[in-house]
Amino acid sequence: VQLQASGGGLVQAGGSLRLSCAASGRTFITYATGWFRQAPGKEREFVAAISWSGGSTYYADSVKGRFTISRDNAKNTMYLEMNNLKPEDTAVYYCAAENEGWYTRLIRGLYDYWGQGTLVTVSS
Repeated sequence: VQLQASGGGLVQAGGSLRLSCAASGRTFITYATGWFRQAPGKEREFVAAISWSGGSTYYADSVKGRFTISRDNAKNTMYLEMNNLKPEDTAVYYCAAENEGWYTRLIRGLYDYWGQGTLVTVSS
C-alpha cells in the first residue's frame, strides 16, 4: 500500500489543523494505521494509531485530549484532527501502516508501510 500525507501548514498556537493520509490499494481496510512526527533535530515520535475498523485508538501522552485520529475505509483515508496546537507540535508528520488490523507494532515505532510527510508549523 502507498500512503500520502497532506494538510500541513502554518498555524498560530491554539489553532487547529486536520491532516489526511490517502492510501492506495484494496487492502487498506485490513491494516492498522497511525501517525508519527519528527521535529528538527529530534528523533521520530509516535503520535497516534487506529485499528482497522476505527473502533480502537491509541495516543501518545503529549497529544492526548488535543488530537483525534480517525479513518474512513470507504475513502481509503485516515485523518488526524489537531486542536489547541502548541509550538512543540511543530514537526513533519508522517502516516504509517502495519500489516495487522491492530496497532501492536505501530505503538512501538514499527511499521510495514510509510508515507511521505507533511510539515506542520505552529507559531507562538
